[in-house]
Amino acid sequence: MKLFTVAEANELIPSIKGRLELIRKQYSVVEAFRPEARAAAKASVSGGGMQGGSRYVLSLYEVGRLTTEINEMGVELKDYAQGLIDFPSLRDGRVVLLCWRLGEQEQIEWWHEVEAGFAGRQPI
Repeated sequence: MKLFTVAEANELIPSIKGRLELIRKQYSVVEAFRPEARAAAKASVSGGGMQGGSRYVLSLYEVGRLTTEINEMGVELKDYAQGLIDFPSLRDGRVVLLCWRLGEQEQIEWWHEVEAGFAGRQPI
């Protein structure tokens, strides 16, 4: 597990922000097609298929590809729709998570215990 300082996390935010915006856009497409995709999956025994199937699959692929890029940086993507990410970090000798999401200042302002999640965010 990569551990980030606040400064290191802040340096990555501009490059991750664009990816998160694309993920959010593609994820909204996936969500819009989800009922049709479930119906197509049930009908797959008899041939299946759905209107917009190729767009759905392309959006799934893009979400996966961008998520992999973020994960390979050592950053944890927590919520596709919100663009919520965590950076593992050390605080007082224990691992905590530096927390950021789309729409916030382009710098880390929050952290939380690993088990606490977003609801347990505290200011830096």
